[in-house]
This record gives sequence, C-alpha cells and structure tokens, in this order.
Amino acid sequence: MKIKKHLAGLMQVNCYLVWDEDSKMAMVIDPGGDAKKIARTIKEKGLTLMAIVHTHGHWDHTAGSDSLQRLTGAPVLRHPLDAKSGYLHRPRPSDGVKVHDLEDGQDLNIGGLRFKVIHTPGHSRGGICLYTPGSLFSGDLLFSGSVGRWDLSGGSFRELVKSLNQRLAALPDDTDVYPGHGPAAALGLERAQNPFFKTARDLKRGG
Repeated sequence: MKIKKHLAGLMQVNCYLVWDEDSKMAMVIDPGGDAKKIARTIKEKGLTLMAIVHTHGHWDHTAGSDSLQRLTGAPVLRHPLDAKSGYLHRPRPSDGVKVHDLEDGQDLNIGGLRFKVIHTPGHSRGGICLYTPGSLFSGDLLFSGSVGRWDLSGGSFRELVKSLNQRLAALPDDTDVYPGHGPAAALGLERAQNPFFKTARDLKRGG
C-alpha cells in the first residue's frame, strides 16, 4: 500500500491518496479542496481512482468532492447518517455526483487492498474510520495526543469516547493512525498517553 498526503482546502485537512501498487487502483480520503491538484497526482502516477471516501460530512473534509468526482468519475462514499450534515447532500439527478452509502463492518476493496469500515460516531453522527492491517484512517475521531471536537452539530462526547474504547478496541497497538488533521500517530502510544483514552476507560468503569 502506498499513501500520499495532501494538505487540502482552507482548513489544511489531511487528504490521503491511497493506492495498491500492483493494480494501480486508488481511493481518495477526505478531499477538502484542491481537486485539480489531487487529480493531477492521480494522473501522474498512472492510477485509476475507484472511490472518494468521506470519514465524515463536515465541509472541510468534503468540499473538493464534487470537482474531483467530475474530473475522475469516481463515486463518493460516506455513512448515511452524515448525508445532510456536510457540503454535499443526498444525490439528486442534477447534482452530477454519484453518492453511495457505507455500512459499519463493510469491506471496501481497492485492488488488492481491503479496508474495513468502522462506524465511529462522536465527532459527527456518521463518522467512520477505515482500517486495513497496520493502518487506520481515523478522520476527526482521533488525533495525535487529542481527539476531534464533539460540540458541533451531531457531536457527542460520550459517543466519542465510546468509539475510542469500544469500536477501536480490537485493533492492535502497532497500528499506524492517519488522522484528519495533524501528524500521524501510533495507536498503542495513543492508548497509553492520550488522555481521552483514559476518559474512555473511566466511563466504562462508571467513573
């Protein structure tokens, strides 16, 4: 698996271009802007874009989706609970955007790569992470040393720490975390040092 990070849009979101070296099939995660630049990179590397994936529906992660879809023809994939919370809304014939829903536990195959969709509400109702052995694309659920905001529409602190404690519980410590903002992290280190994991454990014990 190859990964190239773009800092996209006004909020400098981490937009990830991820591809399978053998098949040259690729996906883009959270195109917050700069669609032409992303499309140019895809062309330069000889890749075929199979999917444009939203980890959640906030505009800073989705604003480039319409343009990128028109440039590449790739469908937009997102969790249905965020269908009306972001820059894009439910698909209409006039939109010109192919939008498909993702389900918790669904496998997303990109060439020889397989990603598991994990529904992780808290930052938004329809937030997801994408996991493939060794790597987790966490959107705005988990950052290096912190977590995403829970005070926006659809956010919930209790749901966020529940997602940390329960939805990510089965993932091994040696998983690399690629967040929606800021530097990459190691899941084991976050479990040991990130204060929000301690909060999650306290809530589980009823503290």
